[in-house]
Amino acid sequence: MAFVIGDACVSCGACEAECPVGAISQGAEHYEINADVCIDCGSCASQCPAEAISEGK
Repeated sequence: MAFVIGDACVSCGACEAECPVGAISQGAEHYEINADVCIDCGSCASQCPAEAISEGK
């Protein structure tokens, strides 16, 4: 299951820089994770200062 970025995202870009497969990009309101590309490694979640990234359900 891919990770997801919630509304607590402050659009700092830390997660995008950490993603090894380029699954994260700036969305309309905050960063978003492309579920089709995400490899569920969790690297992004460990870098998020706002703790806005969690495992999808």
